[in-house]
Amino acid sequence: MKADNFSRLGITERLQKGLVDAGVTHPTEIQERLIPAILNKKDVIGQSQTGTGKTFAFLLPIVESIDVEQKQVQAIITAPTRELCSQLFNELKKLIAPYEGEVEAQLFVGGTDRAKQIQKLSSNQPHVIVGTPGRMNDLIANRALLAHTATTLVVDEADQMLDMGFIEDVDRLASSMAEKLQMLVFSATVPEKLQPFLKKYMNNPRHVHVTPETQAAERVDHRLVPVRHRDKISVLKETISGLTPYLAIVFANTKEQADLIANALAEEGLLVDRLHGGLPPRERKKVMKRVEDLSIQYLVATDLAARGIDIKGVTHIINFEFPSDLDFYIHRVGRTARAGADGIAISLYESEDEAACAKLVKRGIKFTFVEWKQGDWVEVKAPVGAKRMKHKPEQQKDKTDKPKEKQTDARTGGKAKAKPKKVKPAYKRKARTANEKRQKKESRVRSRNSK
Repeated sequence: MKADNFSRLGITERLQKGLVDAGVTHPTEIQERLIPAILNKKDVIGQSQTGTGKTFAFLLPIVESIDVEQKQVQAIITAPTRELCSQLFNELKKLIAPYEGEVEAQLFVGGTDRAKQIQKLSSNQPHVIVGTPGRMNDLIANRALLAHTATTLVVDEADQMLDMGFIEDVDRLASSMAEKLQMLVFSATVPEKLQPFLKKYMNNPRHVHVTPETQAAERVDHRLVPVRHRDKISVLKETISGLTPYLAIVFANTKEQADLIANALAEEGLLVDRLHGGLPPRERKKVMKRVEDLSIQYLVATDLAARGIDIKGVTHIINFEFPSDLDFYIHRVGRTARAGADGIAISLYESEDEAACAKLVKRGIKFTFVEWKQGDWVEVKAPVGAKRMKHKPEQQKDKTDKPKEKQTDARTGGKAKAKPKKVKPAYKRKARTANEKRQKKESRVRSRNSK
């Protein structure tokens, strides 16, 4: 297996060996469009969702540009959560493996031994740093991390940084780096509130917007379970009783709701855990370890787990509620049906979800209403008001595309038989009355004219 398709993008053979180890042989669209620009030290904005290959779009040119002779920090990569940073760092390690220690990288996130990190940095400044903005700013403030030499900053999941209130930390981090700074921003969306930050640091950036070939995984069976004014937690328990997942993720919109669901499922004796931004970093690390060890069967999570985190073996996605941003529905269901496997996405449906579902239908998602009844999944009629969600098949045209001949009746000598006109009741009386009124009016007019 070779990855020589990357040669024309400026990626050398040595780095391509790391790509082979990572199982990558062909560049994706976002890699094709951004790698040359990044190698030429241009600022870029990569707008894309999960599954477009954006991680290697910035990791490859960063590793390619490292000057191994300079023992100083040259690039900093930041993401909003510890889990995302760990995932980015693992991908980076695959790429630098062929360099046999010539390119050094370190991971700095919360929930880890800060004193040990400071001690390690005192004797060695790695070429590439991956970490959360809070921990890196802390290390910079303690004069342990010498960020002023770094000329490239990657901000991954920038819209999440903004939503979680970390954009000021990223701003502080950027201001601690080299004056001539190349900034690479990657985000599923580019909200208006992010613009001041982008304008402050970016110089005529190349903005590339890439969407996945399919907006949602093709092998996902999308099901809707009507709540019908019942207790939603009870409906969730009933739904789960009809499932035997290898691993299921139950999505909620808030950490409070996630805690409520996790507690309710734990009371049923299920192997359940939770993952959301309200947990301390150390606890989130333990949860991810339990997921990897298959110690749990149900993970209750907020959208923190839907953005970029690769959780393997997910067979079922359960949406306790629809996200306000429907792109997150795509992110959520994208956790299953991977590597050619099938997946099931089940969403609890209430009447107020009609508009959201109708929009998803327009994006190519086909829903089926189902219920768990007497030990079996049964397809049910759509609730009242859900008509807009139905796919409208196109009317088939006549194959010959010829106009149809007019039907004739033998009794009319080949002429089409005229249909009798419909008349209203008492039409004769009404017509007579109208005629009498008209005659009286004409009589009055003649009488005036004769005077």
